[in-house]
Amino acid sequence: MGVIAAERIKLTSTRSPWWCSVIVVALAVGFAALFGLIGRIAADDPQAAGPPVITVDTAFLGVTGFGILVLSIMATLTVTSEYRFGIIRTTFQAIPNRTSVMGAKAILVGLYAAVLTTVLAFAAYAVAKAVAGDAGTTLVLEGNWRALYAVPILAFLNVVLAIAIGVLVRQSAAAISLLVLWQLIIEPLVGALGKVGREISAFLPFQNASRFATMDDSLSSANWHWGVWGSLAYFTAFVVVVAGIAVLVVNRRDA
Repeated sequence: MGVIAAERIKLTSTRSPWWCSVIVVALAVGFAALFGLIGRIAADDPQAAGPPVITVDTAFLGVTGFGILVLSIMATLTVTSEYRFGIIRTTFQAIPNRTSVMGAKAILVGLYAAVLTTVLAFAAYAVAKAVAGDAGTTLVLEGNWRALYAVPILAFLNVVLAIAIGVLVRQSAAAISLLVLWQLIIEPLVGALGKVGREISAFLPFQNASRFATMDDSLSSANWHWGVWGSLAYFTAFVVVVAGIAVLVVNRRDA
C-alpha cells in the first residue's frame, strides 16, 4: 500500500496526467457529438436512402479509438519520465523490490484508466443519443453490453502494455512512437495486404482488441480462427507476455 501511495502522489502531482485526462474527455464527448450530429443531418436529408445506423461502439469510438491511446501514452510517461530525470534510481533505492514498483504503477494507472473510460463511455452514449435525436433509435445498450464493458477492460490492458513498453524502451519518444505507429499504421497496413494480410491480421494483438470492442464482426477483414472472447484472451496473453518480459528486464538491468 505504501508503494501504491507513492505512485499516487507521483501521478497526481504532475501535469501530464491531468492534461491527458482532459484530452480523453474532449475526444470521448466530441466524437460522440460529431457522430450523433452526422446521423441527425443524414436522417433529415430527404434525398438520403435511409437513416444512418449509429451503433453503440460507434458512439464509443472517441474512447476506444483515441482515448485509450492517449491514456496509454500517459502510462508510458509515468515510467519513461522517471528514467529521463533519474528519479527511478531513487525509487528503487527506497523500494528495492522493483516488481512491486512496476506492479503498483500498472494497477494504479490501469484502474484509473478503467474508471475514467467507463464514465466517459456512459457520457458518450448519452451525448450521442441526445444529439442524434430520431436517428439515435439504434443506440441501445440492450444486446450491446459487450461494447460497454470492453471499454474498461481494454483500457486496463492497454495501460499495462504501455507501462511494460516504457520499461523496455526507457525513452519517451521511442515508446510513444512505437505505440502510435503500431496501432494506427503498422497493423492497418498489414490488413491491407490482401489475402496474406487477412491471415496475419488474425494474429495481431490490437486487431484482436479492436474486434472484441466491435459488435459487428463483419467490419473486420481478418480471417479469424476464434471467437470474440478468444480475441480478448489472445490480447490478454500478449499483454501478460510483454509485461513478464518487462519485469524480468527491470530486475536484471541497471537503473
